[in-house]
Amino acid sequence: MWYWGNGVQWWGWLLGLLGMLVFWALVIWAIWFLVTSSSRRQHFTPTQPPSDARRILDERLARGEIDPDEYQHLRDLIDSHTGSKP
Repeated sequence: MWYWGNGVQWWGWLLGLLGMLVFWALVIWAIWFLVTSSSRRQHFTPTQPPSDARRILDERLARGEIDPDEYQHLRDLIDSHTGSKP
C-alpha cells in the first residue's frame, strides 16, 4: 500500500545485516560476561587472619558450643595450618 520505488537498496540490506550481527554479538557478550563474572565470584574466598579464627574458636568454647577436647583439636589444626604457635 505504501510502496514506492524498487524496494530496499543494497545498502539497506547491508545495514540491516550489520545491525543484526552487532545486536547478537552484544547479546552473546552479555551472557558470556554474566556467566564468567558469577563463576569468578564463587571461587573467591577471603581468608581470615589466624587471630580471627582463634577468636571465633574462643567464643565457641565460651558459649559451650564445643568441649575443651574439641577446642584443643581445632586450635592445633589452626596452628598447623598457619605454621605458628603462640
